[in-house]
Amino acid sequence: MAAITSHQRATPPGRRVKALIDELWRDKAGFAGILMIAALILMASAAPLIAPYSPTTQDLRMRLAPPVWEPNGSWKHLLGTDHLGRDVLSRVIHGSRVSLTVGVAVVLLAGTFGVMLGLIAGYRGGRIDSFIMRWIDTQVAFPGLLIALIILAVIGPSMLTVILVLSLNGWMVYGRLTRGAVLSVRQTAYVEAAEMVGCSAARVVFRHILPNLTSPLLTLAILEFARIVLAEAALSFLGMGIQPPATSWGLDVATGKNYMFRAWWLVTFPGIAISFTVLAINLVASWMRLISDPQEREKQFARQMRALRKKRASHALQETPSS
Repeated sequence: MAAITSHQRATPPGRRVKALIDELWRDKAGFAGILMIAALILMASAAPLIAPYSPTTQDLRMRLAPPVWEPNGSWKHLLGTDHLGRDVLSRVIHGSRVSLTVGVAVVLLAGTFGVMLGLIAGYRGGRIDSFIMRWIDTQVAFPGLLIALIILAVIGPSMLTVILVLSLNGWMVYGRLTRGAVLSVRQTAYVEAAEMVGCSAARVVFRHILPNLTSPLLTLAILEFARIVLAEAALSFLGMGIQPPATSWGLDVATGKNYMFRAWWLVTFPGIAISFTVLAINLVASWMRLISDPQEREKQFARQMRALRKKRASHALQETPSS
């Protein structure tokens, strides 16, 4: 373990970055996912600069205007307008800021809390482990969406309360995964060696155990991010998430559902944005699992070597002169 770490530290950062880029280029799906996420982040960061209008600007004379390619469409509103004459493209662009902010905040809060409890439960064991796992089992037994709706109805919906409620309902999966992973490495040689030389419990957990959980935790965090984006959209759709005059994709879908057959673009474009985001996150999650899991890397290397041998054999047959 120490030898591997020393070798990784000895590798120049530029070479590691180049190797990572090469790995990403070979995985076309992962590369596409990275590009999609980069485009979403850029759109969310530069929303006030690239959005043609403010998301709250109303023009009742242009209400329910169709997209530009439809009859009576206008270049002033490329994706049309809603029932209050607000520009759909501008609302989709600004809605990305809310969805991505909620996703990142919830993953950080729930992930940190869940991983810490999972590390404590898996390493300490005994009554502490039993207490934490019964806590997780009890909370998992209740329907998360129902609890979220009740809490939001009592304390009032807002971005902050949505983040807190989704974090409260999402930390258990991190705790369970971390606890199981810790138990699987608890008796390994490098952990026992660290304990024998007198390392403190905190050093053993954070220096020797936690780094080996990077692959499953990173993959879980990315997948949970996609789930949180959908959960925020669902809460906003039900009227318990982001509230006007703020905008989010779920809120736009909820607003447009009453005009679905008259103005299809009101639900279509926010829905496409949600699907686009979830697809990008899942593509990146698959790639991250591949590059961070040694077994998956070995399988990929074996497939590449088989393909290379077949290619060389085919090339050799083509060059062999006929008798």
